[in-house]
Amino acid sequence: MQRKFVVLALILLSGVLLLGQISSVKGQEEEMKRVIVTNFPELQQVAGTVSVEGPVRHSTLQRVKEILVPPVEPKETGRLIDGGVLTMDGFTSAVLSLNGQTKGKILRSGTAGVILIPDEETVARAFEEEGLAQFPLEVSASISSGASRSFASTPVRLIVAFPRYRVRLYNTSDKTVTVNLFAYLTN
Repeated sequence: MQRKFVVLALILLSGVLLLGQISSVKGQEEEMKRVIVTNFPELQQVAGTVSVEGPVRHSTLQRVKEILVPPVEPKETGRLIDGGVLTMDGFTSAVLSLNGQTKGKILRSGTAGVILIPDEETVARAFEEEGLAQFPLEVSASISSGASRSFASTPVRLIVAFPRYRVRLYNTSDKTVTVNLFAYLTN
């Protein structure tokens, strides 16, 4: 009878040990993930260690700062102030915000704004020659006569459809303004 008891105890002990091994293997599977790196043709060869350091960024802030914008109507496409190019490649949306200050006391209220036109030849030609804004991204801020010289827009979230946009600025008030454009690009 003692022998049966010893055999039974050994069977139970090995069962407990086996269960412990299975649970520790499951814990290791959750912590470690298998990653396969496939080398493609010679242009995309991967060699050495593949690693990602720090957090992967999913957003960035771009600024167009302190652009002087004299009075010019948005329909006068040939006279709009050029603010350069914003590169949005790799991002799916943009939150645009505009702020600035007037260069004197405003007598006639107006609007300061930006029109982002895709940096594509046919789209730019339609805008410059015909005043036709195809696929624009826009944000504007009201400028009112009164005590404050500062103005700001409400942030606008827009879908990005092109990798690069030309920045065109306008101002419908009676004084020159200084404008800042903030483009928070996200995925």
